[in-house]
Amino acid sequence: MSDNTFTITDEQRDYSQFGLEENPFPYSPVPDDDPELYCGQEHATNRISDTVSTMLSTGKSKHLVVTAKYGNGKSHTLKYTRSLVRDRDDVIVGYVAQPGEGFKDIYHEFMYDLGFDRIQRLAYEYLAQVARDIDMADPATPGSMERLIDDGEVLLSDLIPTAIQRLNEVTKFADFSRAIVHMIYEDTNLYAWQWLTAEGIRYEQRKEMEIHSALDDDTTSVRAFTALKSLLLELGYTGVFVFVDEFESIARLSAKDEQSTLNSIRHLMDQNSHGLCMLFGCAPEVWQDVMSEYHAFSERIGQEVALRPMTDEHIERLVASYLDTARVNGAEGIEPFEAECLELIHQRSQGNVRQALSLCSRVLDAAVDDSVDLVRPELVRQTLE
Repeated sequence: MSDNTFTITDEQRDYSQFGLEENPFPYSPVPDDDPELYCGQEHATNRISDTVSTMLSTGKSKHLVVTAKYGNGKSHTLKYTRSLVRDRDDVIVGYVAQPGEGFKDIYHEFMYDLGFDRIQRLAYEYLAQVARDIDMADPATPGSMERLIDDGEVLLSDLIPTAIQRLNEVTKFADFSRAIVHMIYEDTNLYAWQWLTAEGIRYEQRKEMEIHSALDDDTTSVRAFTALKSLLLELGYTGVFVFVDEFESIARLSAKDEQSTLNSIRHLMDQNSHGLCMLFGCAPEVWQDVMSEYHAFSERIGQEVALRPMTDEHIERLVASYLDTARVNGAEGIEPFEAECLELIHQRSQGNVRQALSLCSRVLDAAVDDSVDLVRPELVRQTLE
């Protein structure tokens, strides 16, 4: 018995009838890592801009919580803000998808987002500064420092003792200093990376680098993060941005672990009055609980901005922006959608960004399949039934 109910094909739909090269709406509206579009609400963009700009202009630490119900744009907002600052030369930017079981997990994900190459580059950048300070060489960049070492023009035996001593004075964490320096050694850089990311390494591997402690809990992770930020400020960076998404997941932790996580973040903020900007994405009900139960933590942040469900105007701007990314005929606005179509989509989605985009995607495909020249309300009702 054969079953011909499935029709599976790799043939692409043709959207040229609408002057589009593709369906610009996501089928699964999960935020891109580097979003190109943001149709936000002015009160939110103003508050976020002020938070980021304050740290960039004054160097003083400032933090913010972005709250919204699921699907209303928390992750997209954090990732879009990150995309605006991550290419700057004077800051380090890390994204944490969710806080995990405690601050050690936040630190681990932050370091992994920076990546092995970025941390190794910081190590060479620091060695270059030390080499210039002691008139050993004059490397202008981390890359030129690496070449001087590889070519034997700078001997590590002459440079490293001074570098570690100076870095200890900066970071107040001798094991962290040794791990950073070992990022440039081919034989031990993987061990150094594993220690720096709180993955855990064997005693023998630590001993090889003369590292005496394990980076294995929230307290040492806070200390390592602060040491990294101190290194960055020493190198002339303005500071560090940390974007922590899905912060509401701390609510699934035990009361003890939740309090430990919040206390660790509070200690991090207390130890870093300059050069740190943390932005959290959190469900409003969880953030309300945090504010009522953990005053010492919530007072350190002090600011919250709530993303509201979209209005008809927001939906119209959102749809027009997505359509513009795929246009080939110079049309503008919401064409090929009629205005009433967006009202129906707004009603069905209840202003939820994720649902609205998904509905637009479905309706546009249905219009192509039906070979219509315009997306009309009747088609929207039929598609959404």
